[in-house]
Amino acid sequence: MPTQSLKALEVGCGGGILCEQIAGMGFQTTGMDPSEAALAAARAHATKTGKKIEYVEGSGEHLPFSTSSFDVVFCCDVLEHVTDLGKVIAEISRVLKPGGHFFYDTINRTPISKLVAIKIWQDWKMFAFMPKDLHVWEMFIKPRELKKHLVARGFDNKDIKGLAPAVNPITMLYYLRKRAKGQYSIAQLGQKLKLRESRDKSMLYLGWAVLS
Repeated sequence: MPTQSLKALEVGCGGGILCEQIAGMGFQTTGMDPSEAALAAARAHATKTGKKIEYVEGSGEHLPFSTSSFDVVFCCDVLEHVTDLGKVIAEISRVLKPGGHFFYDTINRTPISKLVAIKIWQDWKMFAFMPKDLHVWEMFIKPRELKKHLVARGFDNKDIKGLAPAVNPITMLYYLRKRAKGQYSIAQLGQKLKLRESRDKSMLYLGWAVLS
């Protein structure tokens, strides 16, 4: 089926970076976020780039859309921030059409994620590139916990894969140090780290599920 006939929603769209990629694939795209400031930036950029995207204010726990409104839902870098994971998954299930697809990524709750995502990425100034307290380790989600919520809401989880930098840990620290010293921008850092699929799910993971 051509993507032009499919409606896609991004839950937690922020400034619209992923939404613009989704729209670029041909989907009728809607982005939703609780921050009106982020939505204003997303709307301005979409106007500048000529992307036709609807942006709506709302929260994952109370999606402001009718039941069975979308063919596809994306939720990336968001689930580890929500206050009620079960409610968010329930709402995503509600707004998806039967047979609809749900794509997600998040952070696993493991000792390695506490070291890397909390200490190295946030707390230790010599490496940190994220705001302190952006992530809370206790809110990270183990894959089995997420699968349990998906099954409870009628999803058939099809696959989960890990995400990892394409460089070794020492090289990653080297790049992070250069970023902390102002020698790399965030965009340049992303190009250097080059996240890719991995069998290792101990840090980041992504997956997709289909609503029964």
